[in-house]
Amino acid sequence: MTETETNPKSGEGADSGGMRMADKTAQGVVAAFGQTMKTLRLRAGMDREELGRRLGYSAASIASFEQGRRIPPPRAIDRADEVLHAGSLLALWKEEMERAQYPVFFQGMAQLEKQAMELQMYDTLVVNGLLQTEEYMRTLLTMWRPPLDSETVEQRVTARLARQEILDRRSPPLLSFIVDEAVLRHRYGGKSVLRGQLEHLLLVGHRRNVELQVMPTECEDNAGMGGPFTVVTRRDGKRFLYVEAQVTSALETDPEQAGLASARYGIIRSQALTPRESVEFIERLLGEL
Repeated sequence: MTETETNPKSGEGADSGGMRMADKTAQGVVAAFGQTMKTLRLRAGMDREELGRRLGYSAASIASFEQGRRIPPPRAIDRADEVLHAGSLLALWKEEMERAQYPVFFQGMAQLEKQAMELQMYDTLVVNGLLQTEEYMRTLLTMWRPPLDSETVEQRVTARLARQEILDRRSPPLLSFIVDEAVLRHRYGGKSVLRGQLEHLLLVGHRRNVELQVMPTECEDNAGMGGPFTVVTRRDGKRFLYVEAQVTSALETDPEQAGLASARYGIIRSQALTPRESVEFIERLLGEL
C-alpha cells in the first residue's frame, strides 16, 4: 500500500483545500520543532557539527532538522532531548512529528495500521509499502511526476521504513497480502532492484503471521477487478476499508462496506495461488532474471 489521500472522518476523499491547510499545519509543526531544537542547541553552546556527532548525523542533517526540511526519527528526537538536556521538551513533539512525516492524506491510515490486529491487502499496481525494499521505494519515489525534491524522497523513505516495524511488533497483526503477477514482473529500477524485491518477498512470506499470495495473470476469475484495496480490522473488532486511486483515496468507516470488502477479499484469496504455490512462483520469477 502506498501513501495516498485519506479523510478518515467522512469516508470520502479529502478536498484539495482541506489537504493544503492540513499540509501547512504539518509543515508548521516540523518548523516549530526545528526552531525549538536550534534554540536548545544554542543554549547548550553546541554547533551543528558537535550535535551531529553525538546524534550520529552530519552537520548538514542537523541543519535540515532545524530548518524543517527533514523530520528526525523518534530515536534521534529522544537522543537530542538527552544530549541537549531538554527535560523532555523535544520528546513531547514525537507524536506530532510522527504524524507529520506522512503525507497528510495518509496520516489516518498510518494510525490505523498501528491499531490493527489484521490487515488484508490486495495490490495491483506496485508492491505493498509494508513489503517494499528501500531500493524499490526510492525507485518509485523518484519516478513520481511532478518530481519530488530530495528531502521529500528521504522523508517518505524514512516514513515507509518506519511503517514496516509493524512486522516486528511483539504481538504483530495477522497480515495477508495478495499481489497481481504483473506487479512482480515490472522491472522498476532494473533487474537488480526487482531481484532484491522478490528475494525480500520470499523472506517476509516465511513469517508466521504473514500470508503472501500471487494472483496469476492466467487466472480466469478475479473478484478484484475493482482495483487495489485494504481492509483493516482494529483490535476492538471494527473494520475499515481503505482505497486508493491516482492522488485520491478514501477510508470507509461504514461497517457494511468494510464487511463486503472483507468478503470480496476472501473470494480473491480463494482464486489466487496458495501461499506455498506463490512462493514457488516467485522463485521461478527470480530464476528468470
